[in-house]
Amino acid sequence: MKKTSTSALVAGAITTALALSPVGVANAADTEKCFGVAKAGKNDCAAGPGTSCAGTSTTDAQGNAWMLVLKGTCEKIVGGSLAEK
Repeated sequence: MKKTSTSALVAGAITTALALSPVGVANAADTEKCFGVAKAGKNDCAAGPGTSCAGTSTTDAQGNAWMLVLKGTCEKIVGGSLAEK
């Protein structure tokens, strides 16, 4: 197998694994909003006044931006909070 086809195969496997991640297949009852853990521009929603929603946080760990995580994991993440900061 050529190096490029091996790289493509590995990239495809990683993409598939991410698509099937627990949050991707969990229903809403299995997740919770976790504030203060998203990287800038990577939040799921609620990034404060003047923002349109997902992907609009302007700083890492912005206290009013949240990401969905598996229930029971938010407060285990450094800086994670179930309430807006």
